[in-house]
Amino acid sequence: MAKAPWITYRPELKVLDCTVRDGGLINNHMFEDGFVRAVYEACVEAGIDYMEIGYKNSKKLFGKDHFGAWRHCDEDDVRRIVGDNPTPLKLSAMADAGKSDWRTEIRPKSESVLDVIRVAFYVHQVPEAVDMIKDAADKGYEVTANLMAVSVAQDKEIDQALEVLAETPASTLVVVDSFGALYAEQIEILVHKYLEYGRATGKEVGIHAHNNQQLAFANTIEAIIHGANRLDASMAGLGRGAGNCPMELLLGFLRNPKFKLRPIFRVLQEQMVPLSRSVEWGPFPQYNLTGQYNQHPRDAMAARADERLRDDFVAFYDKLISDV
Repeated sequence: MAKAPWITYRPELKVLDCTVRDGGLINNHMFEDGFVRAVYEACVEAGIDYMEIGYKNSKKLFGKDHFGAWRHCDEDDVRRIVGDNPTPLKLSAMADAGKSDWRTEIRPKSESVLDVIRVAFYVHQVPEAVDMIKDAADKGYEVTANLMAVSVAQDKEIDQALEVLAETPASTLVVVDSFGALYAEQIEILVHKYLEYGRATGKEVGIHAHNNQQLAFANTIEAIIHGANRLDASMAGLGRGAGNCPMELLLGFLRNPKFKLRPIFRVLQEQMVPLSRSVEWGPFPQYNLTGQYNQHPRDAMAARADERLRDDFVAFYDKLISDV
């Protein structure tokens, strides 16, 4: 007799925590070591598969005088938190096309405690992304391909990009809803499309959802239903603007006994509550609107940062409508 679906789990599902990497976009990655260490230790205790500890981005574009250590993930900084990482948790860093000195700043895997490089790029940056993926794979890393802002790319552009990416050494093709604009039907279509292109070369499909319309968790579930096996989430949904799929919800949904929720709630209590007193994130009305209209959240972020505009939702709506 088959088990009921709500008491079973898919062991092939793997979870990546992007709390520090995506969350750092709200404070220029100026996290204290204690915060990063608490997230790392919680990931280990909770049985999470991957932790994305930050970016591998250019110090020329993101100077150390304005950005914290987790924008660059220098080896000494990472090891200060994790040592040699004698745990099953795999460590990841993201490298942006056009913003990373990837040829020189990403060391060979044999010299690094990092395990994974996630290459992030827009559709017009696919040629550089392919070179970045090959470079990271040649250096010994597991690599993923994160095509950003897919909600504003044309279907033909996505097809062409996936056709090329399917032939790279990337192990995973990630559906990235950068603007939090996608609905379940679109997630279904995209996951099936990514699976189709990746199947011949044995690639997994992932999902990275933003919470502008409070759909990040629901869209992640939808991606799972249709075959995505690599899932991004962050503790308390911490992330740029509206934030991401909350880790505490995702692990509870997955029902896999290897995942433990208590360490996540300890981070929420001891780290996120104090952090929320100095910075904000979450699906505020301005982010709802940019999600609904499939717009980059930069204007919403600017409005939320301005005390004069923060609660003037009508003015933001009027300006957004006039610009669409």
